[in-house]
Amino acid sequence: MRRTVLAVVCTFLITSPSLQADDWPQWRGPQRDGVWRESGIVESFDSPEIPVKWRAPIGNGYCGPTVAGGRVYVTDRVIEPSQQERVHCFDANTGARLWSHTYECAYRGVDYDAGPRASVLIDDGRAYALGAMGHLFCFDAADGKINWQRDLGKDFSIRMPVWGISAAPIIEGDVLIVQIGGEPWACLVGLDKRTGAERWRALDDPPSYSAPIVIDQAGQRVLVCYTGERVVGVDPQSGKLHWAHPFPPARMVIGVASPVRYEDYIFVTDFFSGSLLLRLGRDDLTVSEVWQRRGESEQKTDALHSIIATPVIAGGHIYGMDSYGELRCLKLETGDRVWEDLSVVPRDRWAMAHLIPNGDKVWLFNEKGELIIGRLSPAGFAEIDRAKLIAPTLPQLRRRGGVCWSHPAFAEKHVYIRNDEELVCASLAK
Repeated sequence: MRRTVLAVVCTFLITSPSLQADDWPQWRGPQRDGVWRESGIVESFDSPEIPVKWRAPIGNGYCGPTVAGGRVYVTDRVIEPSQQERVHCFDANTGARLWSHTYECAYRGVDYDAGPRASVLIDDGRAYALGAMGHLFCFDAADGKINWQRDLGKDFSIRMPVWGISAAPIIEGDVLIVQIGGEPWACLVGLDKRTGAERWRALDDPPSYSAPIVIDQAGQRVLVCYTGERVVGVDPQSGKLHWAHPFPPARMVIGVASPVRYEDYIFVTDFFSGSLLLRLGRDDLTVSEVWQRRGESEQKTDALHSIIATPVIAGGHIYGMDSYGELRCLKLETGDRVWEDLSVVPRDRWAMAHLIPNGDKVWLFNEKGELIIGRLSPAGFAEIDRAKLIAPTLPQLRRRGGVCWSHPAFAEKHVYIRNDEELVCASLAK
């Protein structure tokens, strides 16, 4: 057992530490893998509440903040005097508002309407913001000047999913890629990142809420996306479909967690459909199924039925949040459960905590607004400390006193997180 625990710790160490400060310029960080690679971070908290460095008022939204070049970006929604989405940029050190852009945006056919979902993407001095109805903007990241904009709902006849457009955009080379579920054959769309011109469109699948990733496979770059019907591997420069494996919704399209790449594997999980593990071809662009598991119901689950939080894979084990907030460890090769822990967040439907590896530890941000420091291993979850960071609010979920479902950003040895009332920053420097 001691060797196994050391293997997990070493896996985090190999992929994590950095001697210099990092930005958090997109969904789930610089490499889009949810790993926080900065060092010089606190080992524990000094009080039950983390001191807040600054606060900035904002409106409703699920979008997690992003940080780049000394600035923080976030989107929100207001309904008075009219329905509007907004894109904001704040000074990362002081919280001073540097610029904002507001545009009319009536939500039609969107349930859970507490604002935009997709994190703002910062790339090469540009800020890309995608709203819940498909409004896409490319701003100058410094001053907020609009370089170009598109109404993807109109341009691509989006079949609007019940919870709106959610998957954060990704950039590969000079192509900005979005999962929007357009017609015809425009589930995925590649746009020129400088002009917004269409480069390609691909797939007739309905969209999911899962943000895609790009991996290296068989000497090529491959966009991996969990759509509303299957897991696909696509050429990010042309949209050509390399491979696909079915993973249809058991009841409805609902998955938010991104695909996870670990060695020669791709793992995906969904609240109703359970889990799927694929093996990537090493010498050719193919995949094969290793296992797929689904429980009897959303409460009698098997393997992992995640809805929002993307799992972590390390040392041959999968760690993730199950459907009612159970933190679980699975054997990678089989999906068999090793243990379950109920201490991270109170058990409830969709209860959630984000997992962020840093060095030999994992940081968890739960929906109650708490930051937790701990360690994961096949022996169990060992909590080191926890403290309150931000209050949950009701607009995101009008139950159990509210939630905070947004993903935090970790940059410059600080944490940045939002609820439906404010964006806050706190130092985590040792």
